[in-house]
Amino acid sequence: MKWMTGTIALWAVAVMAAATIPVAAQIGGRPARPQVIPPQGPVRQVINKNCTSCHGIDDYAFNSFDRAGWSGYIDAKHQTQKVTLAGSDRELLLDWLVSKFGPGTKPFPRTYVAQEVTTFFSDAEAEELLKRACASCHALDRVNDARFSPDRWRVVTVDMRERGAKMADEELERLVEWLGRTKGTNPNQ
Repeated sequence: MKWMTGTIALWAVAVMAAATIPVAAQIGGRPARPQVIPPQGPVRQVINKNCTSCHGIDDYAFNSFDRAGWSGYIDAKHQTQKVTLAGSDRELLLDWLVSKFGPGTKPFPRTYVAQEVTTFFSDAEAEELLKRACASCHALDRVNDARFSPDRWRVVTVDMRERGAKMADEELERLVEWLGRTKGTNPNQ
């Protein structure tokens, strides 16, 4: 009985310790993934019919091709599955891909891996970084009014850094943790 009580106590301590570590710190080592908003209308029907049974659409954001590039990419990816996407379905999908992920866009980085957060931003430190890295391109209302999960904040922040926001990996992860904690999904925070 003594052994069982000790084991239960150790297990309880481990669970409580894990619960107190911020979510952003727990996911260290997992690559960040883009989040693509699905299109509406006929393009969505084409994607549902031809694409999502095998893969998600977030993978599209890792690329930025012109029409010929997307056409070749689709052919190469579907060669082993013997899937053909032809006619008006192909044209609709190519139009959407070029408009969303064309040569004028910057692809989401494949190599960014979230670092473990060991030191946390104070409100003043985070707000200073927001002013330095974000306010040069847009008003901070966009940040202050948003309510995202830490994973979504990571996607937005990595994307903003790819667009020119100046911040190191450690600053990015500390900012993601702070944003998730202070501007998370609960609008009453």
